[in-house]
Amino acid sequence: MGKQGATNGPAALPADDEDKFKLVGFKNFVRSNPRSDLFTVNRFHHVEFWCGDATNTARRFSWGLGIPIAAKSDLSSGNSVHASYLLRSTSSSSCPQLQFLFTAPYSPAISTPSSSSIPTFSFSSHRSFTETHGLGVKAIALEVEDARLAFSTSVSHGAKPVSEPVILNDEVVLAEVHLYGDVVLRFISFLKDSNGFVFLPGFELVEGTQLDYGIRRLDHAVGNVPELGPVVEYIKSFTGFHEFAEFTAEDVGTAESGLNSAVLANNDETVLFPLNEPVYGTKRKSQIQTYLEHNEGAGVQHLALVTEDIFTTLREMRKRSVIGGFEFMPSPPLTYYKNLKSRAGDILSDEQIKECEELGILVDRDDQGTLLQIFTKPVGDRPTIFLEIIQRIGCMLKNEEGELYQKGGCGGFGKGNFSELFRSIEEYEKTLEAKQTTQVAIA
Repeated sequence: MGKQGATNGPAALPADDEDKFKLVGFKNFVRSNPRSDLFTVNRFHHVEFWCGDATNTARRFSWGLGIPIAAKSDLSSGNSVHASYLLRSTSSSSCPQLQFLFTAPYSPAISTPSSSSIPTFSFSSHRSFTETHGLGVKAIALEVEDARLAFSTSVSHGAKPVSEPVILNDEVVLAEVHLYGDVVLRFISFLKDSNGFVFLPGFELVEGTQLDYGIRRLDHAVGNVPELGPVVEYIKSFTGFHEFAEFTAEDVGTAESGLNSAVLANNDETVLFPLNEPVYGTKRKSQIQTYLEHNEGAGVQHLALVTEDIFTTLREMRKRSVIGGFEFMPSPPLTYYKNLKSRAGDILSDEQIKECEELGILVDRDDQGTLLQIFTKPVGDRPTIFLEIIQRIGCMLKNEEGELYQKGGCGGFGKGNFSELFRSIEEYEKTLEAKQTTQVAIA
């Protein structure tokens, strides 16, 4: 694996410990689930973005994704420290909802610290984060059975503490540990029935237009790091998460560049943390290295959002791509879709296969299910964070009440789709480089 200079992530492991993590690649990896979590993890709770203007960033994501702004904590609700707006997807049976939180500071000169609804918010940290990374994910929050236990267990197993447990209004417990780069892993648990909460104490309900393009929940959050081994071992050591999948440059790279990747998962495989590192010494700079340079360190590369119907979601999102929504990466070549019927004809109808081609949707499958996915271009000024829209098909199980639910991670991560994404980003970067070369020549 490639070596990199100093980072703001966890310290490198001693040489004898680095040997613990070895990639074997997609073909040789054998999936197993030891159910080794060190504390009970229920689901993703929310993702918090730090930005310079929470109002307009939240509105842009709401419009582009079809997810309404459901709650707020700002001047109008008595918060003089920061403006925070919550997007929450429409509920679907027992499926946990997607929650995106966007936060930006007010002036420290007018703030009353006690009015903050996010106890871990810091003016100096926010300023440093946005100056360094631009728009990005600051916190990935997990709903756990007991946030105090999750924090103490994590720290006792090597996690770097960021914020000790805080009890909010005798209702919610919140704590944070370091994840990678400037990203924190936030633990949330409830001392009362969480169904009665708007979001967190201090947030007020927002009534408005109920947008809905079909997006329902967060499937996985992908991190880019300079060196994979130490970060994988770090996260596994304090969570107990197991390895769900892995890929090497041979699996997903091109003749010009590559990456290595590993996916960590909780017991139920509903919380998935893929991690990527660049491969060095190739003809082209790895796109992971490009991310690390523009992000000025490790961070969240993309967030995968599950939809009930990817065709409906994509049609709605593409309508808005040039009017405030999100643009998508270029579609794969037509040859990709020529063999799609032979690969997925038993799952998708002829009409759906045609729609995949028209909308640029990638299709892959494993021994358990089928994965449909597509990727946006970077969502901000920098070529860093982007979004993924996915639909998983298959792996339906019944719970104790006889209700159907989908097994976590159904369809895996699609090696073929991963390769197409890698090639697509590489081609996109070439177009940016060509523009830059032209401008230098003109100058």
